[in-house]
Amino acid sequence: MSYESAKAAFADWSVDTEAALAKLAEIPISMHCWQGDDVVGFEQKSGSSGGGIQATGNHPGRARTPDELRADLEFSYSMIPGNHRLNLHACYLDTDQTPDRDEIEFRHFAPWVDWAKDQGLGLDFNPTFFAHEKADDNLTLSHPNQGIRDFWIEHGKRCRDIAARMGLALATPAVNNVWVPDGYKDTPVDRMAPRQRLEHSLNAMMADPHDKTEMLDAVESKLFGIGVEACTVGSHEFYMGYAIRKGTMLCLDMGHFHPTENVADKLSAVSLSVNEILLHVSRPMRWDSDHVILLDDAIQQMAHELVSADLLGRTHIGLDFFDATISRTAAWVIGTRNMQKALLRALLAPWGRLKSAEDALDCTQRLVVTEELKDLPYGAVWSEFCDRMGVATGQTLIADLDRYSQSVAGRV
Repeated sequence: MSYESAKAAFADWSVDTEAALAKLAEIPISMHCWQGDDVVGFEQKSGSSGGGIQATGNHPGRARTPDELRADLEFSYSMIPGNHRLNLHACYLDTDQTPDRDEIEFRHFAPWVDWAKDQGLGLDFNPTFFAHEKADDNLTLSHPNQGIRDFWIEHGKRCRDIAARMGLALATPAVNNVWVPDGYKDTPVDRMAPRQRLEHSLNAMMADPHDKTEMLDAVESKLFGIGVEACTVGSHEFYMGYAIRKGTMLCLDMGHFHPTENVADKLSAVSLSVNEILLHVSRPMRWDSDHVILLDDAIQQMAHELVSADLLGRTHIGLDFFDATISRTAAWVIGTRNMQKALLRALLAPWGRLKSAEDALDCTQRLVVTEELKDLPYGAVWSEFCDRMGVATGQTLIADLDRYSQSVAGRV
């Protein structure tokens, strides 16, 4: 179907496709750097795994240097319509020096900022509280040893400073998101003490104020993971309360909740208590396994909630998956485009009619309209969006992704 025919089909439902396309073009998605190298990073010393962070698979083409990772990112962004962001972890510094985590400075990330400026990208940032000898027991900011807590507090302070410098340099605030792996493999006898230590550490780490036009603090909860099956110190309840009391953003990661929970349902609930929300969009499969996101019900519900509840202006959308069994660049492209496709479908819904039916308790009307909408030609509108943005679709996209994957297959 042509775009003009699709436009007319949506107009029959009082939906303006041009308005939807214009809105979609304004929504940046923060693409995560760690998909490109299996969460290894570029520190000049060996680190240990930890915190349940593990990428599985051995597909050829993993980025081994910052330059390789940036080349992969440039290709991926060229396949994604719109203007977006990059989410960096602190272990992705670009320097010949070997600073420890409590010694990193903005200069160690300056090449990333220069590159982002050249590419027209915003940057977001994350302290790296895993893959380090001081995190081997899955305790960092809540560790009973004050010296270890102080080490990680200093790391967090420096990351906030670095993120603020990034935001200033690029004239767009960098979201600095705090996630720690802290927890216990078996049932602890005291849950209060580690949570008190975590709160005290967070307070110390965030004591210095930063201009919100440069840096935004966010905190991210966890449910469980490898090595912390019995207790997670930074639970959803802990961080939701902390975000409300301290005025930080709250990060909702779709993999960090029980498989039966609907994370989309949490958006409107938490939005009544926190000013801004950070989303990490992922696809858990039985646990926090971070598969590449599909255009499935969970992603569609998330997009519908963002649009229906008018939360797009208060929500920062980021991605968080890492799959080494497939082409890493294709994973970025597929996942990001699926998030955009879900948002487009939500923007093309006749929300006035649906909400009117619901307010009138006309559940029949709500159901039949919802089901009939599924037959509308969303694909034609998406193709038009991609065409206007100069990116490929269909068979051309598949061929381009395969060609690039083959070009980097010799990396060892």
